[in-house]
Amino acid sequence: MTPTVPTLGPNVPRRNRRFLQKLGRFGMRLTGWRIDGEIPDLKQFVIVVAPHTSNWDFFYGLICDLALDLDASWLAKHTIFVGPVGRWFKSLGGIPVDRRSAHNVVSQVAGEFAQRDQLVLAVAPEGTRRKVTSWRSGYWHIARSVGVPILPVGLDYRRRAAVIGPPRLTTESLEVDEAALKAFFTDITPKRPELK
Repeated sequence: MTPTVPTLGPNVPRRNRRFLQKLGRFGMRLTGWRIDGEIPDLKQFVIVVAPHTSNWDFFYGLICDLALDLDASWLAKHTIFVGPVGRWFKSLGGIPVDRRSAHNVVSQVAGEFAQRDQLVLAVAPEGTRRKVTSWRSGYWHIARSVGVPILPVGLDYRRRAAVIGPPRLTTESLEVDEAALKAFFTDITPKRPELK
């Protein structure tokens, strides 16, 4: 069965790597996953992927990203960027983050948005696979500082689908925006529901 993959609009950044796109679509076909919803036709936005409860989230998120041919950058622990696999992750948009050292990731990423005409950044706002009571707010501060919308994407293991929600511009209130984003994820079933 051919996976459901929406077409990207002309403004959305693409990798233009046909082999990787075919690989992503093959992965979706093999696993039975699909993409529900549409990517907005925008040059810049921040994607929040939640809930993050398993290492499998990265795998399914990556095959969906490749299948779309979406040129998304993403933040991850620096420890996965080792050797040839680490170089490959960087070539796929991975940005290593060392959470042990004090540095201003928000300012650095906001600077990237200011310098580039097209940039999509995907983040897991929980910042961990463990159960958390609150999200890290860096995604919101980045989107707010550069004036780009936030696009919620849920990896729903019950439906085997990456579910794309409506883009949301930030208001002056992190709490209001985060509550609206979290409401989108209430119907998303993660790999480990007990950690949601």
